[in-house]
Amino acid sequence: MQSNAIHRPSRTKIVATLGPASNSSEMVLKLILAGVDIFRINAAHGTAETFAVMLQNVRQAEKNAGVPIGVLMDLGGPKIRLGKLPGDELTLNENEAVRFSNLVNEARKSAAGIPILTSTYEPLVEELAVGDRILLADGTVELRVTEKSPRGDWAECLVVQPGTIRSRQGVNLPGVKLSVPAMLEVDRANAAWAVQNGVNFLGLSFVRHASEIHDLKNIIQENGGGTQVVAKIEKPEAVENLVEIVEATDAVMVARGDLGVETDIANVPVLQKEIISICHHYRKPVIVATQMLESMTHHNLPTRAEVADVANAILDGADACMLSGESAVGEYPVETVQMMHRIAMGTEDYVRSEDYAFISENSPFDPILEATAHSVCELAENVQAKYILAATGTGGTALCLSTNRCPVPILGLSHSLESLRRMSLYWGVLPMTLPEEMQDPTEIMRYVITLFQKQGFLTPGDRVVLLTGQNLDSCHNAIVVYEVEKTSLRIG
Repeated sequence: MQSNAIHRPSRTKIVATLGPASNSSEMVLKLILAGVDIFRINAAHGTAETFAVMLQNVRQAEKNAGVPIGVLMDLGGPKIRLGKLPGDELTLNENEAVRFSNLVNEARKSAAGIPILTSTYEPLVEELAVGDRILLADGTVELRVTEKSPRGDWAECLVVQPGTIRSRQGVNLPGVKLSVPAMLEVDRANAAWAVQNGVNFLGLSFVRHASEIHDLKNIIQENGGGTQVVAKIEKPEAVENLVEIVEATDAVMVARGDLGVETDIANVPVLQKEIISICHHYRKPVIVATQMLESMTHHNLPTRAEVADVANAILDGADACMLSGESAVGEYPVETVQMMHRIAMGTEDYVRSEDYAFISENSPFDPILEATAHSVCELAENVQAKYILAATGTGGTALCLSTNRCPVPILGLSHSLESLRRMSLYWGVLPMTLPEEMQDPTEIMRYVITLFQKQGFLTPGDRVVLLTGQNLDSCHNAIVVYEVEKTSLRIG
């Protein structure tokens, strides 16, 4: 890929979901130019053929833009859904009785005239208990289990919160321990396809335990890929086991949609802050998702509350913010990305680097790299450097720098396209291709400065700090300060 240092003022990364509103390479290119760093493929909707078209569109647009772009495939997971309803919808009234049946072809009403519902999860009735809550229609309709048949073929419920439900809507069971695994067979097949086709991140839905992440990593290993795992925190069990999950995964998503249904919605803002804080201590990138600019699905401006929500996620320390329906089916996908970019620009000056610039005892990185990255960020600020250059093989050096939230932009330089696409998730890091033959620090610096001077990003007198990682072409980290002169580089 040709190196093209696109000047991107904001440091918070943007993830955009692909869908009918963004189903061409031309639209994907527009979204990249508007500020998208990673595109999300929702595997809950589509087939390998449709996924292949989406991936091809991204790679073509990536080539045209000349900048590395990441792709995240979000596995559907064991999402429980209602079966088909007669007429595709049913209004449930308060204090009305309704039954869930394990018989797929049950009639709409029982002999006693009670409405009967079915689900896509066969053991549902068996695993329900009297007193359990069942939430439908994104939590707007609530049922409570009052009775189970002696034969275990139905569970009767009382409507606590009335409303209208529709065919195939999600079913949430807060507090109910389900036996269903985190990955169904279709998820395993989609994961294998994603790895074989160079998808950079796999989102694991409804994570409950670290063992489920290890299971997905085994699939990735078996298929020979370097795809990373994004653990989606959306179940109470995930919150309970958060530290072990964060330790096991490569990145985290605060999936506020199901999290706000499976747990008390009033606790979601605090949970968001807690999850992000733990991710920072373990040096794991974190994405905040769901309803960030949802009103822009049909309007060209967001609400003030949505603007505050995006800004708050950035101030909490999110590496990336995600768009869902806004970019998948929305009427204003480009404008939505531009708005998110503008909000980031207006917020990032208030991100306090001193809140993040600490050496973490829980870091997966070598202590020497931890200390070196911390020192480089301080040094870059003290000498008023224009850029920090992180020459890295895997992207680890760039990630370690990113977690310090240094206000100086970081250029992640690598020979590996896979590593560059991975760096598209890291806050404040601009991935940039390094020519394969380039290994020497002075040679790397001359290349970058020459390119940036041509593009107007550097002028004489500007200072640049270079940090080379241990796995680039040496067994040690190296820090060098350069000052741009009219005719040559001066090494400080």
